[in-house]
Amino acid sequence: MSVAGITETALYLTFQLEDEIFALNVAQVREVLDLSNITKVPRAPDFMRGVINVRGSVVPVIDLRMKFGISQMKNTVDTRIIIMEINIGGKTTVLGAIADSVNDVLELEPGQIEEPPEIGSRWRSEFIKGIGKRDDRFIIIIDVDQVFSTDDMTMVINSGESEDLQNEKTVEMPDETAAEEILPVAEQKAPAVESDGVATV
Repeated sequence: MSVAGITETALYLTFQLEDEIFALNVAQVREVLDLSNITKVPRAPDFMRGVINVRGSVVPVIDLRMKFGISQMKNTVDTRIIIMEINIGGKTTVLGAIADSVNDVLELEPGQIEEPPEIGSRWRSEFIKGIGKRDDRFIIIIDVDQVFSTDDMTMVINSGESEDLQNEKTVEMPDETAAEEILPVAEQKAPAVESDGVATV
């Protein structure tokens, strides 16, 4: 049985945090960046790593590990920043999120997505849209609009408004109709990893 509210087949960008695979709807993803210098911001929330400049616009960068309560680890050559659009209080905000690696784009039908378990889950249920199943993998589809509260985002946006940064090198994210073009990039930059029985692609 599919999740209520997910009624259409959609494309999802998958990424890794620790040994879990997460996914975002491609429609909310602008682009994927290589990790580069992030300017720290005084008095910012702990989960905010700082800000970067994306073609002249200051973009706050969030550490998803800290936000989700996952133990910290050193950055690697696979670490990426996912630039996404989130909706807070009816307003669209651009935000960067650090992931251990970016994998690929998957197409999931509503019948492949189930409700998250009510008990035994380490993740807050309001953060999760559903659990996708693809072959032998379980994919946690997150609701990024719910991950960050209005108060969280007010602090983040106010912290980054006046920062002056240098340009960052970016990797463009195609729109949803051309999402299959991401696959060669994802495979090159995030090779297959197998950890604790959870296989990425």
